Amino acid sequence: MKEELEHLKNYTVLYAEDEPGTRENISELLKMMFKKVYVADNGDDAYELYLKHMPDLVITDIKMPGLDGIELAKEIRKISSSTQIIIISAYTDVDYMLSAVELSLIRYIVKPLTETKLNKALELFLKNKEKRKIHELEDGWRYDEDKHITIDPEGNEYKLTKKEDRLLKLLSEKDRTVTYKEIETYVWGYDNAMSQNALRLLAKNLRKKLPEGLVKNIHATGYRL
Repeated sequence: MKEELEHLKNYTVLYAEDEPGTRENISELLKMMFKKVYVADNGDDAYELYLKHMPDLVITDIKMPGLDGIELAKEIRKISSSTQIIIISAYTDVDYMLSAVELSLIRYIVKPLTETKLNKALELFLKNKEKRKIHELEDGWRYDEDKHITIDPEGNEYKLTKKEDRLLKLLSEKDRTVTYKEIETYVWGYDNAMSQNALRLLAKNLRKKLPEGLVKNIHATGYRL
């Protein structure tokens, strides 16, 4: 493994592929590289795993049962612009490639998937991740997405819970009000229902780790920064 790819040990990946042999070979390779690997053999299961674990990277075949790779990427993009996505395909059809371009992929890999092609895509993932990990907030505050902390102007660090981190990440990606439904899907996940009381408590606790007034509740709609 190249020296720079050692940094992949800090990240998680979701890999979706319906062909058993390919899935086994590539997933074993990814397990040697990443902190955690989630594996799915169809698009529907891949989406559920994404909502449950919110991996840093998604690698998906384009042709799968249930959601195909393009549809899976579209669903992910509805709630996250920062999740990085690699699509693998036997197709060089222009329509597929144009659809992929619209989804802000880091790479569209045409099969056969070789270790060299995969490594080049993973190098791009790392470069993009390094660029995006620090978010500047208000009044000198920062949000470190990789360390899951906020940092005040004096350098004090505030550790975020899993739900606090997901909510702040979602709000920081959107230059608009994020609806209650979006928050429920992204923060609570596919199988869990969100109560308004639970959301209010989450927002209250998150506000303690942010500059005053940053997180705003928009009545009957949702939240925004």
